[in-house]
Amino acid sequence: MSAALPYHLGCPSWSEAAWRATLYPDDTRPADFLGRYVQVFNAVEGNTTFYARPSEQTVARWAQQMPADFRFCAKLPRDVSHSDDLCQQLEEVERFRQLLAPLGARVAPYWLQLPASFGPTRLAELAAFIEHWGDWPLAIEVRHPEFFAKGDAERVLNRLLHERGVERICLDSRALFSCDSQEAAVLHAQAKKPRLPTRPTTFSQSPQLRFIGHPELLANDPFMAPWLDKVAAWIEQGLRPYVFAHTSDNRLAPELARRFHQQLSLRLPGLPELPTLHREPELEQLGLL
Repeated sequence: MSAALPYHLGCPSWSEAAWRATLYPDDTRPADFLGRYVQVFNAVEGNTTFYARPSEQTVARWAQQMPADFRFCAKLPRDVSHSDDLCQQLEEVERFRQLLAPLGARVAPYWLQLPASFGPTRLAELAAFIEHWGDWPLAIEVRHPEFFAKGDAERVLNRLLHERGVERICLDSRALFSCDSQEAAVLHAQAKKPRLPTRPTTFSQSPQLRFIGHPELLANDPFMAPWLDKVAAWIEQGLRPYVFAHTSDNRLAPELARRFHQQLSLRLPGLPELPTLHREPELEQLGLL
């Protein structure tokens, strides 16, 4: 990026071919997507590591392309996060961290996305896992309804994470579920994404927000407004929040992220603008005059 931001902003991935002619120039090759992406955004969700472990060669290539201040929120593989006992996966966790070691401090925080079946009866297991985790930055996303019921289970979870400095990832899907479109991408996203209350937390220096947006960009504004106030306040407090923008098929995710940043700039004048990589041909020609 051309100038440092006081927060981390990004999308679920960098490898969307549909971003040609919007985020990337038309002729961008897939091998060049990451190199282009890091010129605009300073963070990305590591969804790819949830589904499959990258090869050592791939990690080495990432390390060459990611700037030192870039942040890759690598999800622990689902065979770890969705196992019957997290503590039986500690060796796999160590192997995974060794695999990503060439990225160094750019992997921060690691993400543990737990399934909806992971409920209050497994909190002792989670505590033991965190105890063995060590000092690596960690953020956890829970999806069991009891962790959103403002009862004992949620209080115990929050106390555990707060005491260990582990962030609780907040996923806000309200904009997505406000959409009544019958488009296949929207229906698929609504079937797949959790519909749970929001829980903005600051258990660490880096609060985590995943905003799942409406497919019509302007329709997101009322849902983003409270987050813009919250993120601005966090930044003013000296925290460094992470914000990730999704849309139903993620085709418009970069535009949503850019809109978030533009509106945040109204609350925090002086924020650097995000670079623009793609320009329409006629604009490029005018720039030569």
